[in-house]
Amino acid sequence: MNKTTLKQNLFNSFGKSTKKKIVLFESDDWGMIRTRSKKSLDTLRGKGYLVDHCSYNRFDAVERNQDLSGLLEVLAKYKGADGKPAKFTLNNVVANPDFDKIQKANYKEYHYKSFVETLSEYSETDSVMELYNQGLKDGLIQMQFHGREHVNVNRWLEALQAGDQRFMDAFLEGQFTVAGQGRTSGRKDYLDSFGRAYSHEYESEKSIIDSGMQLFEEIWGFKSLSFIAPCYTWSSQIEQHLWVQGVKYLQGTHVQRVPAPGLELKIEKKYHWQAKRNSSGLMSIVRNVMFEPSEHLSKPELVDQAFKEIENAFFWKKPAVISSHRVNFMGRLDEDNRTKNLRLLDQLLGRLTTKYPDVIFMSTDDLGQLYSK
Repeated sequence: MNKTTLKQNLFNSFGKSTKKKIVLFESDDWGMIRTRSKKSLDTLRGKGYLVDHCSYNRFDAVERNQDLSGLLEVLAKYKGADGKPAKFTLNNVVANPDFDKIQKANYKEYHYKSFVETLSEYSETDSVMELYNQGLKDGLIQMQFHGREHVNVNRWLEALQAGDQRFMDAFLEGQFTVAGQGRTSGRKDYLDSFGRAYSHEYESEKSIIDSGMQLFEEIWGFKSLSFIAPCYTWSSQIEQHLWVQGVKYLQGTHVQRVPAPGLELKIEKKYHWQAKRNSSGLMSIVRNVMFEPSEHLSKPELVDQAFKEIENAFFWKKPAVISSHRVNFMGRLDEDNRTKNLRLLDQLLGRLTTKYPDVIFMSTDDLGQLYSK
């Protein structure tokens, strides 16, 4: 038994069990900007940034019509024992920086716009919202809250005011960051929205959560019952704000990255398990399966690896909560990335429903409500 399996057994042995074989797909980053275009990628590559060393820089961009429709088509092919289709929880970043207004304010004020507005600024997005709503209606997806934006607003403004070259180069391309060391680091690249480590607060965490949750409800017509912190980094102090806004469940891995006081980007670790209740009253829904093919050159053996992790979860009578970020299914920057990974997802779902005809597909809030009963 290897080290990874030992760790899976350890964490899957804790927490609340379920009688049924339940599968969740949790997919982060829908709605957020990343690399703007192939041209932007070439520009940053020409300035010496190792963009090809990071799957998010290289493949992730705003979703197109065909990206979302391709995912929905694969999900619609498979049904669980209850007759309901395979389902993805799409964790939505509801806003992105308004670069023009921020620049006009000399980087001293933060401004944002709805991700729906962002879509209108990109090509091949005119049917995205229609596809989202149809996917919701058909039970193929469920939208949940991933944050107002996927950038640490206060730390980012400080870097822009200081003229930090890396962040200025990204800003000129309509992006908020580009990895400095090749592979993206949430902390070092300021993607950890609630990671603190700033000397001046332009906007409070409460304000960001309250306005973000309000915008989520305006867009989708319902409240999000769950939340996933960008980069799995948050302080327990924000949980009270989430609770007031109606959040009941926290998505994440077994490890919460708690930002330590100070500016050094240090973290402390806090551990979670299925259905653990935090002091805030929020319940943890823990990811125990990784299906992130874009990070591993879309290798076919990744289906085997994910399937073994699903089997391990079922062995311990736990739901299989699968992490699979948006980047895996995006083709704006590289069509092969989307095509290959949708094929792998198709294989995984086919294998899953064949071996486990009694499988049930749920969204995060579905599972949370089941646990709560």
